[in-house]
Formats: sequence, structure tokens, C-alpha cells
Amino acid sequence: MPILTDYSKNILARALCGRSPALPATIFLALGSGGGTAGLTGEPVGNGYARQRVTFTGTGQQRNVETVRFVFSAAAGNLTHVGLYDAATGGNGLAYGLLAATAAVSGPGTVTVPAEAVTITGS
Repeated sequence: MPILTDYSKNILARALCGRSPALPATIFLALGSGGGTAGLTGEPVGNGYARQRVTFTGTGQQRNVETVRFVFSAAAGNLTHVGLYDAATGGNGLAYGLLAATAAVSGPGTVTVPAEAVTITGS
């Protein structure tokens, strides 16, 4: 997930200038069908979908600690991207990137993101 949003770039710029930005206390993983400067696009609405809390670990490259599961009660289409947010709903997009494979949600089911599958690097 190498693409930072404009919001994240601004937080990092303030931190580099010693301006103490308000860093997010909790991070949520989301699914969608695209991405842009504000974050993920095409995030599902309804059908049991909800962003999921995610925890990261690592000293350089950051990796999600646990498997993350998104449960759907009905079809949600083809999901191709994953994104990070600072809130369970609304909030600010932080970063986004492509899923390893398209998740075709054609009915009830679960989309699983394995532990250590979401990585954040400084380059």
C-alpha cells in the first residue's frame, strides 16, 4: 500500500517541521474499487460491510499484525483496493493500494486479508 493521501502527506510535513501533528490513535482498514488523492474510492455501503480496526507492527516496514475479515450479507461488486482511515466511518483517508487479487463479492461471504499482507514502507 504505497500511496499516501494528501492528508497523510500534510501530517508528515508538519511532523518534519516540528509542528506536532495529531496522529491517529486507531487505524481502520477499508475495501474499495479505486483510489485518489483523498483515499479509497468505491467503498461499499451497506450489505453488512464495515471498516475493520487494524494494528501494525515493525521497526521499518509496517505490517498488519492479525488477519482482517470483512463480512458481507449481500453482493458488493468487485473490490480491487484496500485503504487506511483514521475512523470507522467518515474520517480521513491515510493511504491506499491494490489488493493482491480482486475480491469479487457476488453474494453473502467474507473477504479475508491475511496477517502481514498489508505493508507500509517509507519508499
